[in-house]
Amino acid sequence: MRMREHPDQLVTRESGVTRIGVGHRPELALWIDSRPPEIGCLEIVAEHFADPKRFWRLRTIAETYPLSLHSLGLSLGTPGPLDHEALTRLVEIVAVAEPLWVSEHIGFCRTAEVDLGHFNPVSPTRESIRVIADHAREVVEACGRPLILENITANLTIPGELLETDFLNRLSEESGCGLLLDVTNLFVNARNFGFDPYTWLRDIDPHRVVQLHVVGYTHWRDRWHDLHEEAIQDDLWQMIAAVLAYTTPQAVIIERDGNFPPIDELEADLRRLTAMTQAPDDAE
Repeated sequence: MRMREHPDQLVTRESGVTRIGVGHRPELALWIDSRPPEIGCLEIVAEHFADPKRFWRLRTIAETYPLSLHSLGLSLGTPGPLDHEALTRLVEIVAVAEPLWVSEHIGFCRTAEVDLGHFNPVSPTRESIRVIADHAREVVEACGRPLILENITANLTIPGELLETDFLNRLSEESGCGLLLDVTNLFVNARNFGFDPYTWLRDIDPHRVVQLHVVGYTHWRDRWHDLHEEAIQDDLWQMIAAVLAYTTPQAVIIERDGNFPPIDELEADLRRLTAMTQAPDDAE
């Protein structure tokens, strides 16, 4: 995978095909190893393979599927230097997996004093852009792979000088990173905070979107949650269709972390996503 030099580290599109795949989880390993035709790529969570004893497994997967690598622990939105140990570990995993790109979250999960244990939003300001963009460029330089940045769900909104969509567009431009658009996160935030996700989508630069995350939402106690435990609901399928009509990502990944369905249901969802990303001529 060839990278462009800064300031534009956007992933270079190799073909017009959108790969459809799943996030690798132990519960799905036997199915994944059977090489079903529905899986066109895999997303690996870096922290799941942090132990060098698991590198053999990662090499086996990398020899079978195109990979993207999803990181959970860099905390790009935390001011100050990146965690050296976390970055070093990520570089080692990248060397084994040789992913098409690496992804991280737009937010922070720790401060200088404490690990918060979950992702938190940053204020949409120019200073936050500077902090995350500086860290993003450091990750790209260390890993030698493009980096894409993911929108997160939040339990609160933090005021700032920019609209969220302006913030994301400017962050992508300043950092040179593409976007990992989590459609479920967008849907959940729209329900919880009362904004129109379709208007939000139209304000995002479609050329910056490299990958999508999709999974069903959870509705509990009058709030929507992104627990990665439900099948994709009809209103979310409609949102996915709108996203795919607006932008052409290089990959779409189903994230599932619990309440795993029968494999034939997952395969049906993958086939449905494949059909949604095909041009009319391709579908014939």
